[in-house]
Amino acid sequence: MRDAKKAVILTYDAVSPLGTDFQEQWQRAVRGESGIGRLNRFPLEENFPVRIAGQVPECDFKPYAFLSPRALALWPSPVFPHAMLVVHRMLEKSGIDITGKLAPRTAITFSSAVGGLDAVLSADRRMIAEKKLSPPYTNPNSCINMVGGKISILTGATGPITSAITACATGLSSVIVGAMLLEQGRADLVICGAVDFPLVEPIVAGFATMNGACRFRPGKSGRAAEVPAHASRPFSLERRGFVISEGAGGILIATKEFAESHGLPYAVEIAGWSMTSDARHFVAPNYETVKRCMSEAVADAGITPREIDAVNAHATSTKIGDKIEYDALRAVFGKHMPPVSANKSMTGHAMGASSALEVILAVEGMQREILLPTINYTPDPEMEIDCVAEGSRNLFQEYVLKNAFGFGGCNCCIVLRRKY
Repeated sequence: MRDAKKAVILTYDAVSPLGTDFQEQWQRAVRGESGIGRLNRFPLEENFPVRIAGQVPECDFKPYAFLSPRALALWPSPVFPHAMLVVHRMLEKSGIDITGKLAPRTAITFSSAVGGLDAVLSADRRMIAEKKLSPPYTNPNSCINMVGGKISILTGATGPITSAITACATGLSSVIVGAMLLEQGRADLVICGAVDFPLVEPIVAGFATMNGACRFRPGKSGRAAEVPAHASRPFSLERRGFVISEGAGGILIATKEFAESHGLPYAVEIAGWSMTSDARHFVAPNYETVKRCMSEAVADAGITPREIDAVNAHATSTKIGDKIEYDALRAVFGKHMPPVSANKSMTGHAMGASSALEVILAVEGMQREILLPTINYTPDPEMEIDCVAEGSRNLFQEYVLKNAFGFGGCNCCIVLRRKY
């Protein structure tokens, strides 16, 4: 029975700093291109510490009536249109119509780590500058669960709905919670994923003052390599913090039983997962609980570490975070560590959306037998790792381990299995 209720991935869609069309994003990732450029979401003062970011190119919302300026008039935060866009497009690709008996059997775990805080900031600045009260849409925009609520209204899904918020691991925890609902028989179909557009002045500044964000200033050091595209450097000797980015990724999962009985094709299933809590520090990861999360996910899949063909790493480019992830991987896999791909080297760190985007890239790679590269890599003598630095690699992958770790000590790992 558990096998019949196992979650399979039907389809997905995304927007990221690599583009707004998924195939374009995939091709750019295969070529090892970076989506990082100069930050221009808000005017930069001379002394502002962060100058670069991964920004989503302008989306064409015109073909979609539900994303018209009139429809979005009360929803100014970009998390809403981008979340609805990727969900709409992936449902279009699936051919599934959420109506009738399917609506109450369709759950939503699509979420966000940051949400629409930009709407609150805008309202606060208006109160100060114009002495006007906050507009009536301010609080709804700031409710993180409203992302899922808008998706429910868009799709007609009336099953369980929840916001699985685990900071930078939000996208992956959304998938795990969705898989739980399927296995418990509470749903047949789940709309998973995450969206974050955190390039808001105080949020960006806050990441800088806590020494998380890369304080990269293009052209200031005089080194030829000092260009934005080279700033995100997971596992690299010269890593200097994460590059803040934005994006949205939607992942549609269903029980294997539902997919097969309705003739819905799928290529990858969620073979196992784990979630652990660090119970130690609010941002610095805990080696023991990170290692346990990986080990438990592999064990839950019913396999041994030797059967994992590749790892899609969390790998944000921070000194401590990358080293602890490496140490945990070494402990789990020993001398047989598989190749490790770090997608944030190209996309930057889209907060809660990052792990949703990375699951999508990992699944696409499994189907195409391509392992994406980790760009901007300079070997660190403290970390002996194969991070696919030479460029995309042709590799059959039956099992892939995906890691995601969030502030507050939220660890999530899943094992993806390719269907024969």
